[in-house]
Amino acid sequence: MHAAIKSALALALFTGAMAASHAVDAKPAAPHHVTAATAAARETARNRAIITDFARRFYTLRQVRSAFEAYVAPDYIQHNPGLGDGREAAIAALTPMFSDPGHSFSIRHIVVDGDLAAIHIFVKPDPAARGAAVADFYRLKDGKIVEHWDVIQPIPEKAANPHPMF
Repeated sequence: MHAAIKSALALALFTGAMAASHAVDAKPAAPHHVTAATAAARETARNRAIITDFARRFYTLRQVRSAFEAYVAPDYIQHNPGLGDGREAAIAALTPMFSDPGHSFSIRHIVVDGDLAAIHIFVKPDPAARGAAVADFYRLKDGKIVEHWDVIQPIPEKAANPHPMF
């Protein structure tokens, strides 16, 4: 064999052996979709914990100021046309309703996906009222609620099925 071929062959064998020895210690990189899915799952889990505690404080314990100061951004965007923007505007508007012992709020479902959350609630302004199904939608950013939408549907007197709304 020619000396040049022998040298090239020896170099190739040496390089291959070195690469193989390093490959044993190396961990394969996770595919991008796996790391993105893991990050999304972590964000959803974190936001689920935030929304669950917010809902407990706000709807169940009726601690409006405590819930909003802990979890709502000061510049909170409000899409309900009857309420102003901002955390303080929400606290001022909601505290009287949540302080009224005649009002009842029963959480039926909480759904969280990434930065969006929905809370489905049975609301009654007084014990004799039929009430309404309310769906509050929230957007979270950096651990705070930054935006809110709601859908309010009064429970009808008559329904085509025995289980309207809930």
